Parts: sequence; structure tokens; C-alpha cells
Amino acid sequence: MKKLLTGNEAIARGAYEAGCLVACAYPGTPSTEILENVSTYKEIYSEWSTNEKVALEVASGASIAGARAMVTMKHVGLNVAADPLFTMAYEGVNGGLVVVTADEPGMHSSQNEQDNRLYAPHAKVAMLEPSDSQECKDFMKYAFEISETFDTPVLLRVTTRVCHSKGLVELGERQEVGVKEYVKDIKKYIMVPANSKVKHMEIETERLPRLRQYSNNTPLNRIEWGDKKIGIITSGISYLHAKEVFGDNASYLKIGFTYPLPEEMIVKFAKAVDKVYVIEENEPYIENTVKALGIECIGKDFIPICWELSPDIIRKALVKEEKRETYHADVQVPSRPPALCAGCPHRGIFYAVSKLKDIVVTSDIGCYTLGMAPPLNVGDTVICMGAGISAGLGFEKAFKIAGRDKKVFGFVGDSTFFHSGMTGLVNAVYNKTNMVMVILDNRITAMTGHQENPGTGKTLMGEATQIVDIESIVKAVGIKDENIRVVDPYNLEQTNAAVKDAYEATEPFVIITKQPCALIKEVQRRRKDMYCEVNQEKCRKCKTCLKIGCPAISVKDNVVSIDKSLCNGCTICKQVCPFDAIERVGE
Repeated sequence: MKKLLTGNEAIARGAYEAGCLVACAYPGTPSTEILENVSTYKEIYSEWSTNEKVALEVASGASIAGARAMVTMKHVGLNVAADPLFTMAYEGVNGGLVVVTADEPGMHSSQNEQDNRLYAPHAKVAMLEPSDSQECKDFMKYAFEISETFDTPVLLRVTTRVCHSKGLVELGERQEVGVKEYVKDIKKYIMVPANSKVKHMEIETERLPRLRQYSNNTPLNRIEWGDKKIGIITSGISYLHAKEVFGDNASYLKIGFTYPLPEEMIVKFAKAVDKVYVIEENEPYIENTVKALGIECIGKDFIPICWELSPDIIRKALVKEEKRETYHADVQVPSRPPALCAGCPHRGIFYAVSKLKDIVVTSDIGCYTLGMAPPLNVGDTVICMGAGISAGLGFEKAFKIAGRDKKVFGFVGDSTFFHSGMTGLVNAVYNKTNMVMVILDNRITAMTGHQENPGTGKTLMGEATQIVDIESIVKAVGIKDENIRVVDPYNLEQTNAAVKDAYEATEPFVIITKQPCALIKEVQRRRKDMYCEVNQEKCRKCKTCLKIGCPAISVKDNVVSIDKSLCNGCTICKQVCPFDAIERVGE
């Protein structure tokens, strides 16, 4: 049977058919839907882990115990998980271990643009790169087999277009491989220096030579002969782009097993064509190897290193043709930068903080990053998960050294706090900061699409579980009771008072805002008949309500109005209006 699947759905299906038994992840675009789909297969234990490092460690333990295991993450997540990845490359596996990294050329929802193909040679693990949904499914099955055959974790690298594009996939039956017997082997699984030295030599002298031989003979790498005037070496989504541009007017070396690269095939292919193009997104990963083999090629001299590739970019770079004529609507679409949603619970605390002078706000990865935008303008830095607290500590110490009297507020969300904010909090307490740490608890992992986290009381598999209480953690690591405020961010009086106390504090201070995300279905149902409206007779056109940056509020012809289809009656606007001109309907 064939089914139309996204690449992410196909990866999940491939794990199922391969007999995977344990799957772990931390959500992040463009990888999120993989585990969401895996969780529908009840034969596989699946979990949202607190972060990517934990996810890979859980999967590694399952693999050593004998179960086929997988872990998925977006590209920056592999930075977090690099520690166990590099060591598991030495230890090897028992049951197959597959690490899926979903890279994001173009940075549609990421803080950087990195090419995780470079992790494979750095960690010395095998790597596969599917080009479409069918290959996503098939390559997952290959990945588990390669992992067990060569005693190595396998990196499966996909990109946004592969993850989210749909294609027909032929479905197969699940292969029940069970759990292999676990035998204690301290020389294999305990990486003290004496054992690590031996394992490193084994990788260099035994595993990698075997993998190189496999790479030159596997059906995952193939040559498609066409016109031999041009030979294109490519992988992943770039293969489909190249085929669309050149069709039969070129020959192709399509590389699906991308580490180790098939050097013998590359040399054979290059000798058979007149001119070699290397077409790949981001880094010249393949190109550098081709050139190291002494082969002249055309690549990043013409093909951009930044952003996603497309057939039009390749056509313009290599064929010197402009974009083909396409159908389009003669409409100018206005720019719509991302903004906090109408009714977002983060708006109240941001509005309160925005009124403070001479402060610095270190923000973090999540919806609350959007507090940086006008008119709130709350946010000086965004680095990575957890740095909302840790970077704030650095600011506070630097200002103290410089003798500058600036208060630092560090923001993290609830899921981010569990991911990597807790360690920053401990560090702040231990190193005696006087910064303010604001933990925004909206009861969900919102920006990636409403995934559960340790504070929601429900697992990925839908089971009820213990709610990990943020306030209890804050107290446990040493924040004094008098330096903790738990507030409803929809209550501006309460929120303003907490911000004032925090600003004046001389010790570590924590504000916890508690209000669920406005887009959670249960919340929307509860508030569906609530909305605010402007009493035009009372309105004095002062436009104070616009300062909260709510997209439901607009002004046209000097008339302020609220779109009740967007509004959920949070009343932030009502509370800031100095003339009581805003009223809530449905109370």
C-alpha cells in the first residue's frame, strides 16, 4: 500500500517498520513531527525528554541494553547532544542507534544556520541523507542495519524541505527484532582513558575502513548516467533540485551514504564526465572531498553557501538563466513579522518590565523571544536554550566590575527552564547574583506546536504523570521565599508589584508567571465567548492600549477597535486604558 507522507511521517514509519523499540526527542522545528508520529505506534516507547542530551543518553542506554533506539532533534539540538554522541561513537551499540538531525538551511525558525553533516567526520559515525519521503522511510531501515553491522551510531541528516514535503511512500510490515541479550562488557561500554584509547584505534583501523568499503558498494550511493558533458555530484534535497534544472542533460552521482563519502565512486564518476558540478546546501562538505581527491569541480564559487537552495538559484548560478515564468497573483502581501498572539500570557509581564528604565533583558528561545519587538521592546540578547538566565549572570557580573548600576532581568519559558534553565538558576544562586530570573509558565511547549513537558502532567504517549513544580525547584536550589513571586500575568497590578520588588532586590530574585497559552484548545473553549470591545463614547484616542502590542487592537481613521475574532478577553488592554473605555463581554 502507498500513502502520501511528509518526510517526518516517513521517518517515523521507517522506525516502526525497522523494529525500533525506544524513541526520544526534544521538540524543535523541523524535526518535531517525527516523534509525534512515532507516538502513534504503540509498539514503540516514545518520550519527550527534558533536552536533547538527555534524549540521546536515554536512547544510548536502550541501545546498549539491546533495543533498537532512535533520537530526533533539530540541528542546534545536536550541539546539546554532542557530548554523548562523541562517546557513543567509541562505545558502539548493541541494538541499533539512529540519531536524526533535522537541519534548517534558511533559518526559518532557528537562531543559526549550521550544516550538521560536519558532525559525522568529527564524531566518526556513519551518516545517511535521504532526498524524499520514500527514502526517509527506507533509509531509516538501512540506518538500523548499518548501526548493528558496523557497531556504530548512525546519523540520519535531513533538512526542512525533506522533513515537510510530501511524497508517495510504499508501506511495509514491521520487522520484530526484539531486544538483544545484554552482556556486561566494561572494555566496550565504560570509557575510561585506557578503554577509550583502544576503542579509538579500533575506529580508525577497523570500523572506518569497513565503512569506506561499504560506502563504495552500497545501493544508497548510485550513478545515473545521462549526458556526460556535465556530471553532478549531490545529495539530499539538492539532488531533486538538480534533476529539475538539468534533467537528462547531465549525469548524476547521487550520494545517500554521505559519511564516509564513496571516494572510489567519485573518482570513477569524475573520470567519465567532462565537467563536474558539486551541488549541495550550505557548507562545501562534498566539494572539499572532491577537491582533495585532485578533481576539478565547480561548486561554492557559484552556488551560495547561505540559505536554502532552489531550482531557480541553481539555474541562475550554473545555467545562467533567470527564473522561469511562473503563475502568480498580482497582490502585494504586507510584511507580517511574528508577534505575540492576542491574549498571550507573556504580554503582561513584558508590559510591566517595559516601563523600567536602564535595565538589560537577556531572553531565550521560545515565544517570549518576541517580546523584543515594538512596542514592548523587551530583550537585549538571545543566544541559545537556557542562556536567558546564564547570559544574564554574565551581564550582571560585567556591570558590577564596571561600576554600572544596571538591573538585569533574565527570561526563560517553562519548557526551556526544564531543558537547560535549571542549571543556570543553580549557577546564579551559587555565584551570588542580584539579577531577576523570570520563568514564564504557560503550561506547554508552545512555539514548536504545543508539546507536553515535565510541567504539564502528561507524557508524549498521553499518560498522566507527576507535574514537576517550578516553584518547588526554585526553592530547593536556594532562592529565599521572600525573593519569589508567583503571579498571574493577566493581573497587571499583581505583576507590576512583583516587577517592582524584583527591581529593588539585592539578592537572586525569581518571578514565576502562571497562565496557560491562549492557543491551548481547552483554554480557547473556556474563553470562546469572551472578548473586549472599545466603548467609543468613552475612548479619548490616547492610544495607550496600542502600547501592549496586541494584534487584536488596531486603529483606522483615528478609531481604535478590537477584533473580537482574535481577542480572548485577557483584559490587559482594559487594565491599561486610563479612561475605562475598554469593556469585557461575556463575563
